[in-house]
Amino acid sequence: MSLLHLDGITRRFGGLLAVDSVSLDVAERGITAIIGPNGAGKTTLFNMISGFLAPTAGRVVFNGGDITGLAPERVAQRGLVRTFQLVQLFEQLSVLENVKVGRHLHTSGGLFTALFRIDHAEAAVNATAQALLAQVGLSAHMDTLAGALPYGRKRLLEIARALAVEPKLLLLDEPAAGLDREETAHLARLLRGIAASGVAVLLIEHDMSLVMSVADRVAVLDFGKLIAQGTPGEVQQNPDVVAAYLGSPSYA
Repeated sequence: MSLLHLDGITRRFGGLLAVDSVSLDVAERGITAIIGPNGAGKTTLFNMISGFLAPTAGRVVFNGGDITGLAPERVAQRGLVRTFQLVQLFEQLSVLENVKVGRHLHTSGGLFTALFRIDHAEAAVNATAQALLAQVGLSAHMDTLAGALPYGRKRLLEIARALAVEPKLLLLDEPAAGLDREETAHLARLLRGIAASGVAVLLIEHDMSLVMSVADRVAVLDFGKLIAQGTPGEVQQNPDVVAAYLGSPSYA
């Protein structure tokens, strides 16, 4: 079953055609990766899916409803949540407080309740936030200011905060950027766990070893066009993809 359906999504910036009539289905379970050279239109596509940019043409259908052009907060309320290529945290709040902010869509008092209210609702928010920090491996840092975390842990915190919204689909924009080998291996395990829990994952990523080890399906963009899609094995053998991006598939 398709959770996300893109129908001819197009975006122009003046005379530049950044995304050219992309049609793509993302399954309601598993991990889908979008790959391609720098400037291929991947982040622009994410911005249109998540409501940060309106498409020039085409439709975005999520969970059976047309969300084309909806504001980002309304898209998130429907269960489609994203992270960004550059980490965006509340650096003067603690790690725990950052995740609690992500719970505000599920509290009757919104953001104020998620952060400050001392009652049963606040206890439930705390418990959920702590469970998510345990899931991503940050339990030992819950009282640390987010700005004091090493870069790799900031990436994990951003994922935990996104999961706090209880997404049906989690969009990750280059989650492995800046991570070392050990951190990337931890991220791979985390992504598999998120997918196994029933949350679909759509990610942009340049680390091909990570993509080929975790993705169930891969879509390839080049100059704004979708040039291939399929299983990792199928994409690796596609001559158009090899010519445009992968080169010799020397990774595992």
